[in-house]
Amino acid sequence: MKSIAVYCASSLGNDEKIIADANELGKALAEQNITLVYGGAQVGIMGTIANAALQYNGKVIGVIPEFLKSKEIEHTGLTELLITETMVARKMKMIALSEGFIALPGGFGTMEELFEVITALQLAQIAYPVAILNSSGYYDELIALMKTMMQKGLLKEKNFDMLIIETDISVLLERMRNFVPNKTPKWIQ
Repeated sequence: MKSIAVYCASSLGNDEKIIADANELGKALAEQNITLVYGGAQVGIMGTIANAALQYNGKVIGVIPEFLKSKEIEHTGLTELLITETMVARKMKMIALSEGFIALPGGFGTMEELFEVITALQLAQIAYPVAILNSSGYYDELIALMKTMMQKGLLKEKNFDMLIIETDISVLLERMRNFVPNKTPKWIQ
């Protein structure tokens, strides 16, 4: 993997473990020479991971829509900052630039991005690993919901199993490196 998109919050939140994990992930990406692709902001968890990767001489590409750039939240110290017209164009550009995807804790936008790429993987529209860093148990309830979806017959176990879920960053990155995608979309037996 040469590049990983990280989806995360534009707020810092109130859990120091989540902030520490964002720092650690940024450092790990830089040390492993993996380009960080992210939402381009200088604030929140987004700014935290970007700053950590930059501190350790990592390459960081930010992708931000014009309307957010105009609010002056863009990170001006990145390796590269790409400007898009819309949020949809931002997501498509981030996907195009990335060979893996990690969701850190975040809000509605993070959830949307996570589910978009895991659905694309399920439908064989992408062939790259999708992961959740379950920092501080943040995603425990979402994981429980996914298990309910399987119990109700609305999510196949093999599709759930495509999603890499870890609490340890080194294990998460190793599992991503070893990921092998399914060759057939979900509706084909």
